[in-house]
This record gives sequence, structure tokens and C-alpha cells, in this order.
Amino acid sequence: MRSATLVPYDKQWPVMFDAESSRLKALLGKCVKHVYHIGSTSVPGLSAKPVIDILLEVCDINELDKYNAAMLCAGYVARGENGIAGRRYFTKGGDRRSHHVHAFSVGDIQILRHLAFRDYLRKNRDIAANYAEIKCVAASNCNDAHRYSAFKADFIEHHLQLALIDLEREI
Repeated sequence: MRSATLVPYDKQWPVMFDAESSRLKALLGKCVKHVYHIGSTSVPGLSAKPVIDILLEVCDINELDKYNAAMLCAGYVARGENGIAGRRYFTKGGDRRSHHVHAFSVGDIQILRHLAFRDYLRKNRDIAANYAEIKCVAASNCNDAHRYSAFKADFIEHHLQLALIDLEREI
């Protein structure tokens, strides 16, 4: 079972994202509309599990399924929807994961949710610091990745709703 180990923010994470983003664009071609760096490694200064989370916005999620063999050759394991309808989820690195890819079709609400939460943490350093504290407690008290995620869920959902309200005000 995978554990949750946090490390301090690493300035190489954006560089690692850029490199993997380029590889994925070359691999998937016109199937990909946009590639975004999401998750804690995308928030400067935030401690995180050292896993680069990547959000792919694709033209057609079913078309992406045709690339599972190519993704496998690039080191990714296809995990299907993995609990989120309309998503395609890929992991790289086995039990010592290095990358997660979350793919959704253009217009899927999950894209907005991921980007809103990321941008909210980037703009609100005090909330990002609170999140870091919660993550630290979760990592200390939870012996597996699933319990770690569950421990953070209420904080994330609360601040995601605030992020969506902020986004609505901006529009």
C-alpha cells in the first residue's frame, strides 16, 4: 500500500511538468487541446507528495482510449475513470509514483474545478499555508494514501467552493 510522504516545495517541479507536458503533447498529438500543471506541486511554496499532477484537456475522451498502448510505452498505466465519471486516469512510477495524468474532454466541469482550486491556492498564500499544515497532519496520522486523501477532503471541498465563488465574481 502506498504511503503519503510530503517534501518541501521543489523549484524543479515546474521544470518536470514542462518536460512531461512536451512528451505528452508529442505522444498524443491533436487529441490534446491543453495541458495544465495541477495539484500541490503546481503551487509555489507548498509542500507536497513529489508527484507531478497533470490535467489533459482532450477533444474526445473516448479518442484518448486509443492511446493506452502508447501511454504504456511512455511508462503510464491506464486506470480508466478510477472513480470519476468521464475521466481517464494514468499513473507513472508504480508504488513510487512520479506522475499522475487526469484527462477530461473539453468543457468537463472537472477541468474548471481543478484549475479554480489551484489558482485559489496560488492567490491565497495564507490558505495554502493552512492546507500545508493539514497535509502535514494527514501524512503523520494516516498510514496510506487513501486515508491521507480522505483526511484532506473537507478542507479541499470547502475551499473549492470558495474558489468557484471567487471565479464566478471575476466573470
